[in-house]
Amino acid sequence: MISAIPDLSRRSMLGAVSALSVGGVLLPIVGGSAASAASNMAPSVSSVVADDTIETTAVKVTDALEGAYGRHEGLRRNHTKGVGVLGHFIGHRDAAEFSRSSLFSGRKIEVIGRFSLAGGNPAASDLENTPRGLALEFRLPDGELHHMTMLHTPMFFAAAPKTFLDKFIALKIEDNTGKADPALFKSYLATHPDNDAQVKFLAATTPPTSYARCPFFGIHTFKFTDKQERTTLIRFRFVPHDGVANLSHDEVESYPKDFLAAALKTRISQGPVAWDMMVTIGEPGDPEVDPTVLWPSERREIKAGTLVLDRVIPDAQAGSYKINFDPLMLSDGVAATKDPILLFRSTSYALSHERRLREI
Repeated sequence: MISAIPDLSRRSMLGAVSALSVGGVLLPIVGGSAASAASNMAPSVSSVVADDTIETTAVKVTDALEGAYGRHEGLRRNHTKGVGVLGHFIGHRDAAEFSRSSLFSGRKIEVIGRFSLAGGNPAASDLENTPRGLALEFRLPDGELHHMTMLHTPMFFAAAPKTFLDKFIALKIEDNTGKADPALFKSYLATHPDNDAQVKFLAATTPPTSYARCPFFGIHTFKFTDKQERTTLIRFRFVPHDGVANLSHDEVESYPKDFLAAALKTRISQGPVAWDMMVTIGEPGDPEVDPTVLWPSERREIKAGTLVLDRVIPDAQAGSYKINFDPLMLSDGVAATKDPILLFRSTSYALSHERRLREI
């Protein structure tokens, strides 16, 4: 648990909000809609009852996103700022030992993807110390679709859906200041230890220099099933061929606020950019339903495939623009665990997607 926060400056709070960028929350909101919506939220973190259903919590969280960041019609409620990409994936036969999914057939699979910045502000600065996201839709040869949604942090910030909602309540806009209440957010951090690991990771890690030099983590545990119906627990991550690189502290102070999409476009103009998909094989006792806890580093890993991206497309023109990257859209041979966060994300994404489609 975080026992003390030395200061609650804008930069320190940005580092602490993990998957929920607050660039648009801590600054005054133009117009009154966001502030008035936020003022109708529950008055304190403790006001959320523990037995809320996933569906009810998803509605409240989606409403809270709109209240915190404003309602940007036709755009995603979270990971709003992003850029589309196209490419392909070729699976490796080593993974076929564990999963019968056609992801690992060795055939070339079309991929539609999207890089993004966490949070609901479409004008957020790329220098904010919040997670970067990568969402992928694999269009398998047999007509199946398979989705992967990842962050550049190796862990998630919540072990239960209630943490999602409590964070937004703690970041609500105050009518009299037009900003979040630092004391309320500090109280949130002190009472939600599941947030600690990602807070510490982001505090110690400057933003990446480019999406192309960023690792991405699947966060959750999934089940691989082979042709003999044997099941193996796995986690996965994507490792960039270009290597991992982060901005220096001086660069964080001097870089333009919008550089990630341009840097990716420049890199791909020089040739395709690639990541290896690495799969970690679980062992008995490894956490199955808590994405905030890492597995031991000595677990066996296999190279499951290679992702290659060769085209960048502005967000609104990209094929990914209308895709709901539901993390439970899984091919045969891959299944979800009972991780409540994974189940909640699927429900929340569907609600957000339905609202967005009505606006497009």
